[in-house]
Amino acid sequence: MPSDRLAIYSDGLQRLAADDRLRRLSPRAGLDFSSNDYLGLAQAPRMKRAVAAAMEAGTPVGAGGSRLLRGNCEEHERLEADAARFFGAESALFFGSGYMANFAVLTTLPQRDDLLVLDALVHASTHEGARAGRAETCQFIHNNAQSAEDAILIWRRSGGVGRPWIVVESLYSMDGDLAPLEDLIAIAERHDAFLLIDEAHATGVHGAQGRGLAAAYEGRESIVTVHTCGKALGAAGALVTASRVLCDTLINRCRPFVFSTAPSPLMAVAVAEALAILREEPERQRRLAQLVVFAHGAIAARFGESWSPSQIIPCIVGNNARAMNLAAALQARGFDVRGIRPPTVPPGTARLRLSLTLNIDEAAIAALLDALSDEIGGLRP
Repeated sequence: MPSDRLAIYSDGLQRLAADDRLRRLSPRAGLDFSSNDYLGLAQAPRMKRAVAAAMEAGTPVGAGGSRLLRGNCEEHERLEADAARFFGAESALFFGSGYMANFAVLTTLPQRDDLLVLDALVHASTHEGARAGRAETCQFIHNNAQSAEDAILIWRRSGGVGRPWIVVESLYSMDGDLAPLEDLIAIAERHDAFLLIDEAHATGVHGAQGRGLAAAYEGRESIVTVHTCGKALGAAGALVTASRVLCDTLINRCRPFVFSTAPSPLMAVAVAEALAILREEPERQRRLAQLVVFAHGAIAARFGESWSPSQIIPCIVGNNARAMNLAAALQARGFDVRGIRPPTVPPGTARLRLSLTLNIDEAAIAALLDALSDEIGGLRP
């Protein structure tokens, strides 16, 4: 029995287990239908060679300090200059993770009199940053641009005097749907607002050369973008792209940046190589697009409808236990499919999150959908 000091934690774990929400770490096994390694770069020989060459040339494994001390390495600066050019922004700043980047921006740039207007389904890091920041916060109906504008108008009528910040993901990680960016940018222009766009699941996959769904808008002073490096780019970290004034403000005022040891210079090398691959190997992006078309066609043929417009395909199950049982059955058949439960998704929407990457092919997709059809039928009452 746990001691009294541990009882509150033990009881909490027991409540999670009773609701079929207890999580445990499990190893990767089977065909990859769960990772975010969309372009297959995490194990790409070219990425490995770039990191090995950098180590051989003397690039340190660790930065050894914060960027404002001795931790600022030429590899960081080269990556940031390259990323700014690649994404079409005035400036870029490298963070250790996408979570940290979202948290850092939202706890630094929005001011005390400002309003954060968050899509209801933005990532947990965004919600955490909003809660920890200085600005007032509200949510709008997912992907409903009018709901976002209504929130701004209500705030203004109630005496809001600062600047609105609209916060969205360009491609949502659990539903695979796309934000109405054009409408949201028009709203931002009408209300002299900023728009923060998390491109985590679009970078590398969508837009010319994989520059993302916001590529046409980068470079505007009203746009701040987060490009995660640990998904399609096959590495780790995140790049915040924005005006030079905003990036300089982060360098001077952002506590997660100022007081954190800098990301590994080797990871900066890996991200820079990934950007070069996006420029020089467009066939990866084209091949993934072909897999997406194939998968959605096969899903429509088997189940009567497509489940998303992107490489992220949610199979909504609803019940937590049912979702996990279905995932376990597919894992037993050799497919690495994971169940997703609240609070990652809203209550009653537990699901399988099927992810399409270049680590699988059409035959694997067809086999998974055959197995899924079998197992769904077997779980019906």
